[in-house]
Amino acid sequence: MKIGIISDTHDHIPNIKKSVQIFKEKEVDFVLHLGDYINPAAVNAFNGVKLIGVFGNNDGDKPRLIQAFGNIGGEIKGDFHEFEIDGLKFACYHGTERGLKNALVECGKYDVVVYGHTHECKNKVIGNTLALNPGTAHGFWNKATVLIFDTENKDTEIVNL
Repeated sequence: MKIGIISDTHDHIPNIKKSVQIFKEKEVDFVLHLGDYINPAAVNAFNGVKLIGVFGNNDGDKPRLIQAFGNIGGEIKGDFHEFEIDGLKFACYHGTERGLKNALVECGKYDVVVYGHTHECKNKVIGNTLALNPGTAHGFWNKATVLIFDTENKDTEIVNL
């Protein structure tokens, strides 16, 4: 199964639309968004892909974001989400609190921990856990990036927007 991973879009609609196009071309099964949408228009721009997300530290109007997720058939899971697929246990967290993010990576409970917040793309194995940060789809001072993760062979592809 292929998962699109994105974070920190910060209302950058043109890059969200590029990401959605890439996710469709790469035939991802669903997209994980790790927070910092900012406003509902950013969520609405994901219409056409299955979107599952967690909140970030800049997502203030949660009721309207929740409504936007509902409008596109997406799922917002709160501040944290865990799931299992293809025998891999995932933890999803924005990454706001560094100690909590590090504890999730180091606890040994998860095969994959996905997080955002730092705007830096990371793909690192720590112990037996793969820690993935897609960077920022907005771009800011860094390159705008997203990730594609293949659960069958554990390959991670970094995609520059």
